[in-house]
Amino acid sequence: MVRPIVLPKSFVAWLWPYLEAFSGRTRATVAALAVGAVLAVGPRTVANALRALGLADEPGFATFHRVLNRNAWSGLVLARTLLHALVGAFVPDGPVVIGVDHTLERRRGPCIRPASQYYDAVRSSKKRRVTSHGLRWLTAMLLVEVPFAGRIWGLPVLTALTPSRSWCQEHGRHYRSVNDWARAVLRRLHRWLPERLVVAVMDGGFAALDLLDALSPSIIVVTRLRLDAALFDPPPAEQHYGRPAVKGARQPSLRARLSDPETVWRRAVQASRTQWRTGGWIEYASGTALWYHAGKPVVPILWVLVRYPDGRREPEAFLCTDPTVPPRTVLE
Repeated sequence: MVRPIVLPKSFVAWLWPYLEAFSGRTRATVAALAVGAVLAVGPRTVANALRALGLADEPGFATFHRVLNRNAWSGLVLARTLLHALVGAFVPDGPVVIGVDHTLERRRGPCIRPASQYYDAVRSSKKRRVTSHGLRWLTAMLLVEVPFAGRIWGLPVLTALTPSRSWCQEHGRHYRSVNDWARAVLRRLHRWLPERLVVAVMDGGFAALDLLDALSPSIIVVTRLRLDAALFDPPPAEQHYGRPAVKGARQPSLRARLSDPETVWRRAVQASRTQWRTGGWIEYASGTALWYHAGKPVVPILWVLVRYPDGRREPEAFLCTDPTVPPRTVLE
């Protein structure tokens, strides 16, 4: 039998929206685990939480482990409650900026069944590509400027495990790619915030026409763009014969625009959270186009091409699925 833990009423009232996702018999144990996780030093494991609470030698310690591996509760309910709390505190109005990225949790052992070999972005470099064995997670984070920190933080609100294709085939599961998981996560966040404009900021791995075309117009995506992407003008207004055209003339590639003397460049202070490190100038050019690839949907985009006059970084390009957004907003 576990010794009852008496918590302050103010703490229980603050935690009550999250305790509602659990059954009545589990709430006291969950509240104690929350206190232990706050006080624990090091990894936020159940064992560390029990040590912080002074329950490391309790005979009923399995009751706390059972909360995570056997008791019934909804992680989506907790994620929705956390999202509404963070949005209400940091973004009461205006667009909600969500960062989507996948991360690798390096894990080994026979019990880590969905683990597989994935690309390790942390250990890789331009000269060497490194893979590691572990679990790949897709995380959606609320990107806000925290007042006491003075910079933008990514506050995780929803996480999904993305098993590999080989593991899904071996266990008879339906395989979903990372882009499929990203589409599902963004759609769910949009359902939780139906009256807000959601801006998804992602890296180049999510720059896929299938993903961008499947999202609602209320979800604006900002991501990286390949310098050799096929960009086209809008189709002609009048066409007298043949099948209706979906695109017009081919535009110069972004790589060609870098050396084109007719490209109009604008200069601005680098707009990013790393400005305090570099503090340099950037030059950017922008325009609108239709991004098209054979067999894929056509997506209208705003492209922004960035170069660094001091040569500290390679030129890069970004896209926005809303062509009416100012280029400076995309860079910010």
